[in-house]
Amino acid sequence: MRWRIHGGRVIDPASGYDGNAEVWVEDGLILAVGRAPRGLKADQSIDARGLIVSPGFVDLGSHLREPGFERKASIASEARAAAAGGFTTVCCTPDTSPVIDNPTVVEHITQSAAAAGGAQVLCLGALTVGLAGEVLAEMHALKRAGVVGITNLERAIKDTAVLKHALAYAASAELTVFLRSEDYWLSRDGLVHEGPVSTRLGLNGIPAAAEVIAVYRDLILVAAAGARAHFCKLSAADSIKPIAQARARGLPVSADVSLANLCFTEDNLGNFDPNFHLRPPLRASSDRKALRQGIKTGAIDAISASHEPHDADAKAAPFGLTEPGISSVDTFLPALLSLVAAGAFDLPTAIAAASLRPHRILGRAGGEITPGAPADLCLFDPTRCWQATVAELASAGKNTPYLDAHLTGKVVLTMVGGQVVHRLAGSV
Repeated sequence: MRWRIHGGRVIDPASGYDGNAEVWVEDGLILAVGRAPRGLKADQSIDARGLIVSPGFVDLGSHLREPGFERKASIASEARAAAAGGFTTVCCTPDTSPVIDNPTVVEHITQSAAAAGGAQVLCLGALTVGLAGEVLAEMHALKRAGVVGITNLERAIKDTAVLKHALAYAASAELTVFLRSEDYWLSRDGLVHEGPVSTRLGLNGIPAAAEVIAVYRDLILVAAAGARAHFCKLSAADSIKPIAQARARGLPVSADVSLANLCFTEDNLGNFDPNFHLRPPLRASSDRKALRQGIKTGAIDAISASHEPHDADAKAAPFGLTEPGISSVDTFLPALLSLVAAGAFDLPTAIAAASLRPHRILGRAGGEITPGAPADLCLFDPTRCWQATVAELASAGKNTPYLDAHLTGKVVLTMVGGQVVHRLAGSV
């Protein structure tokens, strides 16, 4: 199938191109950008006038819930919801049941995702068996099964020697370790950012130092092990500088920030809305300002949706008894555009942080609109207004602070490997 996408504003963060151009797709790859080769005819044409054509988004940490927690969501529901949100690739976190600590679970998830026909699903394997932080998972076997990285998520590895050995083992398997740096003893009873707001609300706090101390520790261990590391979901301003300095010294490290931590702060906790219960927590406005600046300068590589769908019961309790996380793929684009409108960074930078840079972190081709690149594309209308009602949200999880809000920016079409996996009804 040969596609011609015409009339749209093409933003390619890899080449820096930003302008109107035709995009030609054939056999799952970008064939040409601009005027087509002489004699080339399309089997299908897409009129993209008024739309922006960008590389598809990537989520570096989606909790797809299956197997084991299908009451919250399924691989099929979230792969399709991700596609509807403009995502062409999502990384499935290993906190399933059973945990992704063996090749059998990787195979199940991969097959289920292929049958779903939405966004491509890649697996992150568990760093330790059962994510228990004690026995190392068989990383070489997980790599052969196709995992793109290894992580223990927020599950603490209390014994620093175990973490040291895990990093060395991951290095031997040439696997990137996805780290959520957080000191267990400073954060174990916490719910929100430690500060005046936590005191006023009477909620146990998690100091920014819990993250910053762990970042310094993890950087030392990463360097000693010769591992490649990605720091996930940074939330504190003081975490940015040591990672940037380590990269300047040649250490193979990268970092991302959750979109929620770029949009919200601890001040949003005033009415105890459980949809603002997150891990890491929403921090001070000064932290948010530094995180936005980090994306703008490239000190922080990527923006992650950090998609965590929940069933209604998980959020139907007093704040401290609810489960943390936001269902975010549905509202990722309008939230990203709101940051651009607020002057946090420009649109090409936002697209690069959501597409090109995550692909580079994963060490995979993609995130660009150049001949020979995978045809993983997102076409969106930056001015289309819509309401985020329960019926309108594609994810099985409706746990979002944007519920019933009027938003601007809507994905019209998503293409994965040259195949249309989402098309907005009544659009192109």
